[in-house]
Formats: sequence, C-alpha cells, structure tokens
Amino acid sequence: MHHFFSMMFSLLAIIGHVSSRPAEGRSERSIDRYYRSELTVSNGMSWGSWGFRSMCPSGTYAAGFSLKVERPIGRGDDTALNGIRLHCVDRSKESSGVHDYTSIESDVGNWGDWTDIKWCHSGHLTSFQLRVESSQGKGDDTAANNIRFTCSGGEVLEGDGTDWGNWGNWSPNCMGKGICGIKTRVEGSQGRGDDTALNDVRMFCCD
Repeated sequence: MHHFFSMMFSLLAIIGHVSSRPAEGRSERSIDRYYRSELTVSNGMSWGSWGFRSMCPSGTYAAGFSLKVERPIGRGDDTALNGIRLHCVDRSKESSGVHDYTSIESDVGNWGDWTDIKWCHSGHLTSFQLRVESSQGKGDDTAANNIRFTCSGGEVLEGDGTDWGNWGNWSPNCMGKGICGIKTRVEGSQGRGDDTALNDVRMFCCD
C-alpha cells in the first residue's frame, strides 16, 4: 500500500510539472506578432539599453506618430527626444478621414511632453530617418533629436523634435505592408550626470 501511494504521488507531481510549463509559453507567444523585416539606421547612439518590442494589434499598421520632446532649457541638461509613439490603424475600416487607432510605444525617457499626431494622408509608415547629435565630449549630450517617416503614398512626415545634430541615412523600406512595431534604446536618469534619454530606434514591418 505504501508503494501504491508513493507511485500516485510521483505521478501527480510529474503531471503538475509538465502542465505548468506550456501555459507560460502560450502566454508569452500570444502577446507577440509575427513581423517580416526589421528597420535600422546607422547613426543612433549607444548610451542606455534596448527596451521591449511593442507591436500594433493584428490587422493594423502604423499610419501616424507623435514624439515626447524636451524643449531646449538654456544652460541646463538637455535631453531632446525622449519617446516615439506609433498610432496603428486598419485603413479598410476608416470612414470620412476619422482615425480609430491604437497607440503603442517602447521605452520612453522621463522628460518632455507629447507632440500632436502627424498622420499619413494615405497608406502606412514604411521607412524612417533619425536626427542625432554625436558625442559632445565634456559638453551636453542629447543623442536622438528628431525623426522623419515616409508613407507608402509617397508623403514625408517630419516630427516636431529639436534641431541639434544631423540627419542620418534613411532606413531600408519595409518588406511587407508597413511598419507595425517599435523598439527604442533609452538611457535612464543619470542623477547629476549628463542625461540623453532616447538614443536609437528600430522599427518592425508586417505583411
């Protein structure tokens, strides 16, 4: 009898161990979305760390964006661009130019305010260009300052960022229907050190 109970206890323990693992895996996979290509630029800075990848809901694509920007503060510590927010739509369900959208973002810096949304008149965002200030040595670093996007209809949208630094090369164009996700590289608060906030960004494209 003792042998029987030992066998039953071992069997229950094995079943419990096996059944607990797939549920966790399903949960992790269910919040992601398949993407076809990843867009990068070569002029991003390397302070901070990459945040999480954030994706538009299935069937929607980014057709607009807004920025979190700290305006120049004079002799203080400027951070310039702090965040990028994508606004995802299903164009097939739009009517009379009204946008029913979902907003997504990756990591965001602590400073600044969100700008108004800039929308593609038609289509979706398909490539981007980043304005970045290179290292200032002992001066005040700001890293990323602004961003531009192209729309699949041919339009170019420029964000309401700041003017330090230079525009780099454009990213490749999307493989697929349009941009559907974002991941940002952000440096957290440095206390009394030199804050830069957003340094770099990657975009993801879906069919």
